[in-house]
Order: sequence, then structure tokens, then C-alpha cells
Amino acid sequence: MRARSTRRRALALTAAFAALVLTLSGCAAGGPITLELPEQTAAAFPAETQTVLEAAVTHAMGAAAASGAIIGVWAPWSGSWVAGLGTTSAGGETPVTKSMAFRAADLTRPMICDVLYGLAADGRVGLNDPVTEHAAGVPDLSNVTLVQLCDGSSGIGSYEPSLKAMWATNPERVWDARDIASYGLGRARTSAPGDAFTDSDAGYVLLGLALENATKSTAAQLLNEYVFTPLALPNTVLPGDAPAIPAPGAMPGFQNGRGETGAPDCAVMQDMTKLSSSIGFTDSGVVTNVTDLGRYMQALAAGSLLEAKSGGDKKSPAGKLAAKRFAKPLAMAPDAPAWYTSTGGVVQAGSLIGQFGAMPGYMTAAYADPATGLVVVAVLNNSTANPALVRDLAWQLAAIASKAPAAAGETAPEFGLPWTAEQYGEEITALAVCQPA
Repeated sequence: MRARSTRRRALALTAAFAALVLTLSGCAAGGPITLELPEQTAAAFPAETQTVLEAAVTHAMGAAAASGAIIGVWAPWSGSWVAGLGTTSAGGETPVTKSMAFRAADLTRPMICDVLYGLAADGRVGLNDPVTEHAAGVPDLSNVTLVQLCDGSSGIGSYEPSLKAMWATNPERVWDARDIASYGLGRARTSAPGDAFTDSDAGYVLLGLALENATKSTAAQLLNEYVFTPLALPNTVLPGDAPAIPAPGAMPGFQNGRGETGAPDCAVMQDMTKLSSSIGFTDSGVVTNVTDLGRYMQALAAGSLLEAKSGGDKKSPAGKLAAKRFAKPLAMAPDAPAWYTSTGGVVQAGSLIGQFGAMPGYMTAAYADPATGLVVVAVLNNSTANPALVRDLAWQLAAIASKAPAAAGETAPEFGLPWTAEQYGEEITALAVCQPA
């Protein structure tokens, strides 16, 4: 199944979210938005559904060698489940709670793309501006545009493979964004700009730098103005560079040490909670909590920010931009299934849009279904495993929740997810950090 076109998504939203009301309280960019989200039944999920959801999370925690997890699942027609599972450290006694903060990791990507599209709607930058127009010192990127950085189609490589070992030995080091981006720029280009998707953390860092230069504002200020304040996300922030824990009382994050062969040593756990967010900057540096991230995903799926700017006028600059953002997705890989694509800072998986990834200490995934309002957020407090593990957990939880029965007076929607919960349970087992002998 291919990702739905923007037109089909808009029609589905009109049918499913008839009560969605977006109004601007002020004309300035970043003014507060009164946002009425899809009506969520007040009921919790039925006990049977919650039991299956919890079992899936517990299984993923074991595979990831994570002591704790924070989960949010909202199915408007059936119920919700928001919980902290496990403890704040292996063998510890302090329980993880649902209010604890964590690192959003690659969920930062759609947020900085929100800023790009908001600035474009305001006429402050153009989507097709060359990167070199706003970022000095990158003369070989004259044929790369800002929107290609957002879409992941610039062909630029990633810096994480070069720096990951250094983060483990010196997590509190403060990095200059230009320096970390240079490691990705130094890699061979994988494709011509616009031709294919490349998972490029350096591209999103460059996008943040370019938008800073274009506006003479910091990335943190831009995210506050265009995303966090309009959507009323009080617990979401791009921290400064100083090494710090995500927030007071945050869920601690860990990674396993490495044995002599380089394989994870599950007997050695390194505390990565205190970290400089400069490692991720506008690629993966944001800190949030499950309530804020769930609300953000609902707004992202509904196109709330550009919808508010357009006032419902599809011919306005914001309305035209909203129609473009997710219209031409690219395959995640040459051999990826047709339903697995990326554009606009998000991953499209069947009918879901979202993102997943890791920062040292944390793996985070979040997805939303524009047509039904289903939202899934999953966070594990060990970043050792392949981040595909937390993606698979989110997809597994989505498959479980899609089968949840309707609450009294509600009607369960039809779903067509191209996978089963059992399928991704098996995938999680295969990605386990500590495989049995």
C-alpha cells in the first residue's frame, strides 16, 4: 500500500475530524493556536487490549536491555493507555512514571521542517532557496535546496558513524554544529540532490544552521516561535549546549558497554543521561515528555500549523505549502516496500506518519494516523540496539490498537496497516541486544 496523497489525507481528515477547530489568536508568527484535537473517548482501553500492549512493551524492553519505558497510545474510538513501565535503572526500585521527560531524538526532524514551512509561509525563506544562500562555508552545496534537506533528499551523508564512539567516551563534550555537520559532508554523496532519500543527520543540522542565519534567531527561538508555543507544548524544548540531564526528574538513559569483540556487553551499563544536546542539535536534540509528544503528533498529522496560517484557504501561501509537504514521498531504501517512504521530515508507513531514532541513552518513536487519529509514542531508556527496534515497537503497538473495540457510542474505523503485531514482535526478537547463546 502506498502512502496516501495529500489530497486523500485532507479528505480523510475532513471526514474524521469534523470537530477540528483551528483559530489564530494573533497575526504574528508563533501566536498561540486554539486547537481542538480529535475527540478522544475518556475510557481506558479494555483490559484485554491493555494487557496485550503491555506485553509487547515488556518484550521490547527485554530485547533492548532497557530498564524502563514510557508509552502513550491514543485511539479516539476506543481508549488510551499512557504509562511508565519498569524502573529508572537495572535492578533499581524507583519506578518510571509517565510524566518523566526524555530525549525526542529524530522526532526533532519534523519539528525543524515545521519551522522551514512556517518561515516559507511567512515569506522569510523559500523552500527552494539554495543552502549556500543561508549557510556560509558550504560552496559545494549550491545545487542543494532547503526543502531537500528537510526531505532527506540532499544526498549528504551522516555524522553519527564517525562520532558515536566519541559520544560514549565524552558525552558532555560541546560540539559546534558546523563541526558535526562536516563529518557528514565529508562522506561521499549517495545520490544527486532530489533523486533519493538518504538518512542524513548532517542535513537536518545544516537546515537548522541555515534557518538561524536567514532569520538571525537561534534554532531554539525558532522552534519556540513556530512549533512549541503555537501548539502549547510546555514541556518541549531544544536545550542549550551545556551538558545536562533532559529535565529535572527525567527518565535516566543508558547504553551498554562494548566487549573485546566490539559486541554489546550486557553486564556493563553506561549512564548517558547527562549529555550535551549539541550532539543532536536540530536533527535530534529536542527534549519532551509523552503528553507533549502525543499532542505534537496529532497536530502534525492534522497539518495544524499550516492550516492555522492558511485560515482554511488552500490558495493562500500556507495552504499551497500544506499541499506540497507530504505529496511526493521517496522510498526509504531501494528495496523498501512501497508503503515505506519518507518526505517532509517524516517517515510514512502505510497510513501512519511519524519518525524514529536514537540519542545516546534513549530510543524514541512516534506515529500518527491522519484518518483515524490513532497516535503511538514509544520510548526505551537504552540506545544500544538498532533504532529499528523502537520503530518496530511503535508499529506493533499501532497494529494492536487498530484492533481495539469501539467504546460505547463509538464506531471503530477500518484499518489497512500492511503488517501484523505478531510480525513486528518477531522482528524485535531478532534485533535483541543480548542474543541467547
